Amino acid sequence: MKDILLNIEAIIFAAEDGVSANEIKHILQDALLITINKEEVMSFIDKIQAKYEQEDYVFSLKMINNKYQFLTKETFHDVLNQLQANRDKKKLSQAGLETLAIIAYRQPITKLEVEQIRGVNCDYSIQRLLEKDLIKIVGKADTIGKPLLYATSDTFMNHFGINSVKDLPQLKDIVSEENSIGEIIE
Repeated sequence: MKDILLNIEAIIFAAEDGVSANEIKHILQDALLITINKEEVMSFIDKIQAKYEQEDYVFSLKMINNKYQFLTKETFHDVLNQLQANRDKKKLSQAGLETLAIIAYRQPITKLEVEQIRGVNCDYSIQRLLEKDLIKIVGKADTIGKPLLYATSDTFMNHFGINSVKDLPQLKDIVSEENSIGEIIE
């Protein structure tokens, strides 16, 4: 039993972008030649989560985008933010952030539709977002010329710590009465 627990822990640790409970189940069955069901896997995952909630560990086991992965505890975020700031000198430009927001909220969307919303050419921004793996090509539109359709990637979900685009803040959560233009007539 402890051997299975350690194997699950190793699988989660080695999975670069996280691993689902079903994937863990299949990996264990293939590698260890055992029969295990999803409920047993979930029981082991619960034990691993409890273990890493202790103060002695810098990691905790979290589920993001329906996949389990080890993440650094919030206590260490300031130090790690500084590390990231030192390593990542190349940040997204304002145009890149605007393009990413449009794609996130309107996906799947074509480049032309993004350009119509922004009012400027978005070739460079879309290329940079693809290079950073924040967006991906998800198909082609059924319109003339069959333009590419873009959507957010798993890297986007992981970076922002969300399980789906439904978890994105809604406009009503962001916009306040103070941000409105003009006067309210009663």
